[in-house]
Amino acid sequence: MVGKFVLAILAVWLACAPAQATGTWRILKDHWSAQDEAGFGRFVAALGESDCSSSESCLRDPANPYRKTDQHFLDIDVDCAKWPYLLRAYYAWKNGLPFSYVDGVSGEGGDLRFTKTANRATGRRDIVDGGEGIDAPAAIRHMLDSVFSATYRTDASETRGVLSDFFSPAMKPGTIRPGTLIYDVNGHVAIVYKVDEDGRIFYMDAHPDFTVTRSVFGAQFGQSPARLGGGLKNWRPFKLVGFHRDAAGHLIGGHMAYAENDQIADFSLVQYAGTEPNPKLDVKKARFVYDGAQLGFYEYVRVAVSGGRMSLTPLYELQATMKTLCNDLNDRAQYVDLDIKDGISVKDHPRRLPDNIYGSNDNEWETYSTPSRDARIKAAFVQFYKDLKEMIDLWVKRDPRIVYDGLFLQKDLRETYAAQSKACPITYLNSAKQPVPMSFDDMMHRLFRLSFDPYHCIELRWGAVGEERASCPDQKMKLKWYDAEQRLRNQPDRTYDIQMGFDIDELNRHVKGSGIDAPPPVDIKALIDSMPDQVAFTPMKPGDR
Repeated sequence: MVGKFVLAILAVWLACAPAQATGTWRILKDHWSAQDEAGFGRFVAALGESDCSSSESCLRDPANPYRKTDQHFLDIDVDCAKWPYLLRAYYAWKNGLPFSYVDGVSGEGGDLRFTKTANRATGRRDIVDGGEGIDAPAAIRHMLDSVFSATYRTDASETRGVLSDFFSPAMKPGTIRPGTLIYDVNGHVAIVYKVDEDGRIFYMDAHPDFTVTRSVFGAQFGQSPARLGGGLKNWRPFKLVGFHRDAAGHLIGGHMAYAENDQIADFSLVQYAGTEPNPKLDVKKARFVYDGAQLGFYEYVRVAVSGGRMSLTPLYELQATMKTLCNDLNDRAQYVDLDIKDGISVKDHPRRLPDNIYGSNDNEWETYSTPSRDARIKAAFVQFYKDLKEMIDLWVKRDPRIVYDGLFLQKDLRETYAAQSKACPITYLNSAKQPVPMSFDDMMHRLFRLSFDPYHCIELRWGAVGEERASCPDQKMKLKWYDAEQRLRNQPDRTYDIQMGFDIDELNRHVKGSGIDAPPPVDIKALIDSMPDQVAFTPMKPGDR
């Protein structure tokens, strides 16, 4: 069904899209209309629904209606921060739209990707036609050299200077859509490709190894203060002004005028301040209320963007979330396999960890380690446990938001969990080249044993114990590093503002910033097993209504 839907979209595009079939970018419009934004959304949605797995394969995929117009440009690899810019600029080129981007930021405190205060845009580059057309591939590649995750790290309430390329949208139906961005202030960026009728926000993201993966928005992105600009972002509207038209109708010269926040109808700081009075925009004090019900942030986003239509269906929520987490775990496998293939795991362990394991400038660590990816998966499991616990509590209280027509919810949840766990096989080849199969349940129980360290054997990368670990060739010192890093593995939160160049002695002494003693609960199976089998029906007393 999805394939037919995508093919139908492509047929319409191919018939009417003004795709520019050469490397020359001619500007035909002075701004992006609502129709242009919708077209961009369809373009992103089609790629998201495809099976493409890298920026290069996505541009070459049949889901890209423009792939046959630019063979010389298709071989391009990008990471997470550049991926949305690539898609936006590429679509603008193919549809004769204007484009501009922030090409410089400044900030305080070292690495601009992880500053404690907001970065400020210091420059902007308008892609303007001087009369001979724009060399699109060159312009886009120049842009990709300029943008990085620090480009997104700007105050959502900014009102002066060079404005950022984004604004904070209101949480209501239609504002969060394919093409919306999600910025994790811990150094990751994704682009939304679908929002379903229950408010689930599906995204795709690129990675340092240039793979593109897909998942669902949730606690793995954290909750950001407004000053760092994390969370959901839409592209800021702008207009090309001061141009003239040549004889062919091309827009020549001019510059971009960007809308300020108070000029944007859908601008809102609600994701940072909450729906209740919070004059200091303290995200820790943000409260979210919808139709009189106080909700958690992620629940509020789902309810708000669905227009209040969201209902909680425990069996479906369990199945859908397990599928999402299964995808995340399988995506992780690609990184681990690359580590083993490139021989990093057999190298001697460095004397110290990088200055920060989550945002290292060490190319080897950045490419082959998985601390940030693992932390996002752990955070998603932690939130999954909390959400399911809340649904069970609401069911026990007979809350009308819970949709369940059966009699034995515990039994049905157990059966759904078992079936979905079995449907999520993950297999790795151990150091003896023997396959080791794992289920979702296996992964859940070893989640906090998974080594993020690229210098460990594959058995440790997958948290093996007992006989399963026996094939690991790591010598005593590497095993000591594994044991010493346990407290870091226990931690689902990423801490980019802490110096972490620990040696093994400092880890064993539990110095500040070296993790937490015990992991949070994530055992979904145990939660289901401990719930009531049925909710007793309490007859109304005389006079009750």
